[in-house]
Amino acid sequence: MASDSTPLISARGLGKRFGELVAVDGIDFDVARGEAFGFLGPNGAGKTSTMRMIACVSPVTSGSLTIFGENPATRGAEIRARLGVVPQADTLDLELTVRENLIIFARYFDISWAEGRRRADELLEFVQLKERSKDKVDDLSGGMKRRLTIARALINEPDLLLLDEPTTGLDPQARHLVWDRLYRLKQRGVTLVLTTHYMDEAEQLCDRLVVMDKAKIVAEGTPRELIEKYSTKEVLELRFPVDARPMLDHTLDGLADRVEVLADRVLLYTSDGDAAVAAVHSRGLRPETALIRRGTLEDVFLRLTGRSLVD
Repeated sequence: MASDSTPLISARGLGKRFGELVAVDGIDFDVARGEAFGFLGPNGAGKTSTMRMIACVSPVTSGSLTIFGENPATRGAEIRARLGVVPQADTLDLELTVRENLIIFARYFDISWAEGRRRADELLEFVQLKERSKDKVDDLSGGMKRRLTIARALINEPDLLLLDEPTTGLDPQARHLVWDRLYRLKQRGVTLVLTTHYMDEAEQLCDRLVVMDKAKIVAEGTPRELIEKYSTKEVLELRFPVDARPMLDHTLDGLADRVEVLADRVLLYTSDGDAAVAAVHSRGLRPETALIRRGTLEDVFLRLTGRSLVD
């Protein structure tokens, strides 16, 4: 049995290949007990392949992976019994009621009918779906289906919850409710491992995270550490008239730690946005708009993985 100080998940040189395609290329990471750990990266970076290996549904090609101190190659069934999995796409039974989805799913873990009913009622209360318990799943909104999928993943009282894009497609109110439920789970001691495309979600939920690009880990740390290392305290966003933009060559040099010229705006990464605005005006430049905001994880993500679209 692993001790409390042993990482819940540990990977060394972890690799996954599909023929000639390298999906995960020799990555190292640890996930501690009780923390929320995130995988960020563009499409095709290797996040989902890594999550599938952790979920014990895809074999490791190279390197080592342990979960609960166990080898998924030989102890996959035992590991899966202690996992909860929230897939990217909901796989609920639309013909069953909300409550029936949970009770029947409990049987896959040999949970008795009576205990399954008790846990279902408790979980419906937790995800705020008690009033919809007798409704067919097909009648629920997207946010309600997502909460029900999370409740279903908790029916076996897992030690580790894996979430693949948990709030994709949800409106802001539904996203915040899901965040609240996940935060409460973490307070109860459940370890969370998630992938997400939403940088604000990663900042809200993750104690630590890794950024993946082209099958490798390119950065690791807390959200604040990554922002301090790869971005700046503030970012000044300038928008100029279209006919004035070509005149910006070198006119902003030295005004910020880094200057990035985009198609629609110019970004100045700086520790003092107000001072940068004053310096811009002192050089005779007159932007149409000037917005000062704090540095974010999205700035880090785009710097590390680029702004090009990935199909």
